[in-house]
Amino acid sequence: MAARKSGLGRGLDALIPQEHPSEGFANVQIDAVAPNPSQPRSEFDQAALETLAASITEIGVLQPIVVRSAGDNYVLVAGERRLRAAKQAGLTAIPAVIREDTDDGANLTEALVENLQREDLNPLEEAAAFNELLEEYGMTHDAVANQVGRSRSAVTNTVRLLQLPPKIQAMLVSRELSAGHARALLGSEDEAYAVHIAQRAVAEGWTVRRVEEAIRLRGTQGTASSTRSKKIRPAAIIELEERLQDRLETKVNIDFKGKGGKITIKYSSSEDLERIYRHLFEPGAE
Repeated sequence: MAARKSGLGRGLDALIPQEHPSEGFANVQIDAVAPNPSQPRSEFDQAALETLAASITEIGVLQPIVVRSAGDNYVLVAGERRLRAAKQAGLTAIPAVIREDTDDGANLTEALVENLQREDLNPLEEAAAFNELLEEYGMTHDAVANQVGRSRSAVTNTVRLLQLPPKIQAMLVSRELSAGHARALLGSEDEAYAVHIAQRAVAEGWTVRRVEEAIRLRGTQGTASSTRSKKIRPAAIIELEERLQDRLETKVNIDFKGKGGKITIKYSSSEDLERIYRHLFEPGAE
């Protein structure tokens, strides 16, 4: 197998164990992989694919696709988003797990869950594995949390790390930044500023609290520049805003104007929007 970028040397092997080395891992030609005929999704979020392609360009493929042999070629079992994004990133080959017993998807799910309980995965590899269980195997956030012994919010917040700019993802993979630093950076809507703060945090050894303050200060300055007189917001509104953010696990802003106002909920992709919708209108779905 070709050499991987720094930080990913043992991550792929750790996610799915090689019980049958004759099948095992290989770099397969992307053009030799046929789509999964059972893939229920016909449309993929283009913005999310572009983000994943940028991440692959910066740090490589975090998780192998899963394929089964079909003569001299392969049929995709899991990982269509990664395959499409790898094509967009200009890759001609992609890491793959070649399985012969792919009819039993539960085996692969169990392998992923088992290896997520290891302690040698970096946060982004965990995020990729969680996302695999959510998107490829149809598990809910609650189900993943129960299987790996984490809280639901921990699973969701870890998956959100995949939304970070590729340069910050690379710092996370190399462990220059901790998951706490990375989560704090998710609070910035300005990607260039987030990268700038990440670089300063690494160079100057900032704490997570200092990163949080830098992101918060930027938001305060942006609000102050749009209005000269900022009204003091009631404590009850601030508390409600924080509770909504905890509940929906995304940024929420309440624009309080006395008797009325508006609520702004941020989402990062169509999948994230669907998750928020289920939280609001189908509370028992996750």
